[in-house]
Amino acid sequence: MKTYLVTGGSGFIGSNICKLLLNKGYFVISFDNNSRKKIKYQKIIHKNIKYIDGNILDFKSLNKIDKKIHGIFHLAFINGTKFFYQYPEKVLNVGVVGILNIINFAKKKKIKEFYLASSSEVYQTPNKIPTDEDEIMKIPNAYNPRCSYGGAKILSELIAINYGKPFLKKMIIFRPHNVYGSNMGSEHVIPEIIKKIVNAKKKRKNFISIQGSGNETRTFNYIDDFIDGINVLIDKSRGFNTYNIGSKQEISIKQLINKMFKIMNLKMNIKLSKLTKGSTLRRKPSILKISKLGYKPKVTIQNGLKKTIEWYLKN
Repeated sequence: MKTYLVTGGSGFIGSNICKLLLNKGYFVISFDNNSRKKIKYQKIIHKNIKYIDGNILDFKSLNKIDKKIHGIFHLAFINGTKFFYQYPEKVLNVGVVGILNIINFAKKKKIKEFYLASSSEVYQTPNKIPTDEDEIMKIPNAYNPRCSYGGAKILSELIAINYGKPFLKKMIIFRPHNVYGSNMGSEHVIPEIIKKIVNAKKKRKNFISIQGSGNETRTFNYIDDFIDGINVLIDKSRGFNTYNIGSKQEISIKQLINKMFKIMNLKMNIKLSKLTKGSTLRRKPSILKISKLGYKPKVTIQNGLKKTIEWYLKN
């Protein structure tokens, strides 16, 4: 039985990758420091999963892993836009020291298979839409703390590729584009909007406030579709390669919020404010490369929003 190590295995995407690996018949080791205690982590009850409480910044804590590892999914990172602005040094520290530790661990353990979670933030403001994997990765302004996240992701890609070349047989970088769903915390677009709507309703306000014009666009990728993409990469990707995982359903933030109002059976207005410096106006990935391997997202934004909103209202 193959064993996979998932760093950040208690997070939103990490825990869903753990479930996928278990369903595929593998043994899973989830390595996480559970730093985001406000999230209701639900441990997977399964005979083939082991949880290790460890810090990716501490190489010695990786030595708690004594089982033979066949492959690694590296997701341990500080996510959430507000953290990029508030704690850029922590974002960089976890990103850079974390990838150095885990890639050196992989070398020490003679691991041959490595999957790295990158981000659409590496493109910042892309030159072309839809944006393919050959788009230039960039840091427009090192003084903008937001770039701490995108910069750390770029560095993690560089380190994984170049440090991994001498010993890895397979090294796959995947760049998620606005993955959403149940239990993803509160620091991302959709749960933030749900929270604002609920608070406005409690205070009997008829509006919510957002940053920007509302015409900024994103393509949201429901977690089930995203995990299908990971499954395709496990089974069909080869060598050293990079893939976007996302959808083709581009939607403006204003349209997104109005859909959420409708699902929640509310009539509210949207109050606009200045967009945070460094924010991207439009984001839509090209998913042609991963689609050639068999990836095909199925969940519409309408159905995905319904499921996500229902979960958050209950929890």
